[in-house]
Amino acid sequence: MKAMVFHEPGRAAWESVRDPDIQDSQDVVVRVETTTICGTDLHILSGDVPGVVPGTVLGHEAVGEVVEAGRDVRTVRPGDRVLVSCITACGRCRFCRQGVYGQCRGGGGWRLGNSIDGTQAEYVRVPFADHSVHLLPGGVESEDAVLFADIYPTGYEVGVLNGQVQPGDTVVVVGAGPVGLAAIATARLYSPDRVVAVDLTTGRLEAAGRFGADARVLASDEPEQLVEDLTEGLGADVTIEAVGAPETFEMCTRMVRPGGHVANIGVHGRPAELHLETLWTKDLTIRTGLVDTSSTPMLLSMLAAGRLPTSSLVTHVFELGAAEEAYEVFAGAAETGALKVALKGEQIYRADSSSLVTVAGSGTAAS
Repeated sequence: MKAMVFHEPGRAAWESVRDPDIQDSQDVVVRVETTTICGTDLHILSGDVPGVVPGTVLGHEAVGEVVEAGRDVRTVRPGDRVLVSCITACGRCRFCRQGVYGQCRGGGGWRLGNSIDGTQAEYVRVPFADHSVHLLPGGVESEDAVLFADIYPTGYEVGVLNGQVQPGDTVVVVGAGPVGLAAIATARLYSPDRVVAVDLTTGRLEAAGRFGADARVLASDEPEQLVEDLTEGLGADVTIEAVGAPETFEMCTRMVRPGGHVANIGVHGRPAELHLETLWTKDLTIRTGLVDTSSTPMLLSMLAAGRLPTSSLVTHVFELGAAEEAYEVFAGAAETGALKVALKGEQIYRADSSSLVTVAGSGTAAS
C-alpha cells in the first residue's frame, strides 16, 4: 500500500510500504476513507517528538471501514464504518479502568503515528479495537467525523475539563487552530460569560468567531491589556494554551486571575519558564495532559444531534496520494488559510447516499 512515511526531522514522503495485518487477536485492520493532518504531525517533523523512529507511518486520526478483525474483537466486524481514535486503550490497566486512556500502561496510549504505523495510509492496523474504534452514527459525513478522532476530545478534555470552565467564567483561548477552535466550541457548553480568542492571524480569529468566541484579538494587539480591561483588572478565570510555545504558555500564566486555572494543550518542544517569583502567591492550578478520548462517544452523539460546529473546520480536501502537497498547505497555514485538511481515499462514503463515489483530482479547496 501507499502511506506517508516519516524519515527524519524535516522529511517525510508518500511511498510504498507493507500492508498491515492482524498481529493480535484484539486488532482490526481499517481501510482508510478519510484521514487528516494534526499539528502534532508538524511537531514530529520539526523534531519535537524524538521518540518517533524513521520509517513510521504518520497520522493518528481516521474514518474508515473495518476489513479484518481479530478473533477476540467483539464490538465491530468487517464492513462496519468506524472512527479510529487517536488513543488506543487496553481497557484493563489501572489508568484505563479510571478512563484515563492516554496514560494506558497495557500497551495503549498514543501509539498510532508515534510508536506504531499510523493512519495517513490506505490501510491501518488498530490495536485494542473494542476500546479504540467507534461505530459511527448513521448520516455523519466523514469530514465531520474525523474531527472527533482527536481535535474535539482534546479541546474538550485537555482544555475545557482540565481548565474547569464554569458558568459565568471569562475564558481565554490562546491559539485559534483546530484544537483551539474545538476548545472554544465546547467551552460554550458551560455558559461562560465570555470567550476570548488570541491568534496571530485574522483568518483564524474570524473562524474563532464562528465557533463561539465573543472577543478576538491579534497576539500583536496587546491581548493581555484587553483581558485586563474586560475583567476590570481581575484576569481570566481560565486560560487555555493551544499553541505549544514558551511565549504563549507564559502569556497564559500572566492573564489568569488569582485562584484561576491554566490548561495546557499545546505540544511543547522547548522549555517554558514558570515564573514562580510572580506566581507563587496566586493560588493557580496549572494542568497539562494527553487526551484520553473517554468523551468521544458523548461528543459523537452531540455531533449526530447537530450540537457542535464542524463544517467550517475542514478548509482543504486532497486525495490521499497528494499527502505531501497537503502537508505543505497545512504547514503554510498563515499563507494558505488552512485550518484542517482532509485526505480522502479513492472511494468515499457519502452520508446522503448508500453508494461509494470516486474522488476526482487533488488539492481541491473546500470553501
